[in-house]
Amino acid sequence: MEPPTAFTLSEQPFLKGMEWRHLEAMAFCAMGVQLEPGAHIFRVNEPANRFYLILSGRVSLENVHNGKVTPVQIVEAGDVLGWSWLFPPHEWRFDARTLGPVEAIFFYGTRLRELADEDPAFCCAMMRRMSNVILKRLQATRQQLVDALQ
Repeated sequence: MEPPTAFTLSEQPFLKGMEWRHLEAMAFCAMGVQLEPGAHIFRVNEPANRFYLILSGRVSLENVHNGKVTPVQIVEAGDVLGWSWLFPPHEWRFDARTLGPVEAIFFYGTRLRELADEDPAFCCAMMRRMSNVILKRLQATRQQLVDALQ
């Protein structure tokens, strides 16, 4: 898979409208990855130091409690996987597992946090985008709770 460029990133729904200089900085912190079916991308309480833009395939975002796995949301092409890299204590709040082959762009969150600290405009752009991701996760979790009570 080719390394992502600012142009490649500009075509991703999550990054539409982002300043070119920010896309270039993000491309420097990114690489393409291919994940096998059934791969655990991350697990709850592990260090969160990255996030992904899913290009193809599907990922199950799961809550694991007392050995019981509860699906929270299916993340698909065009979606973002992972927001815990932004917030202390920088640990994953869910498990993520591929449901088949997945192609994605991997971003080094640690470096992106540094960029956000250095550039308030970049920080604002990322927080606006990530807040939408967080809202979707909260809504999906809420729906799981409603379904469990019925």
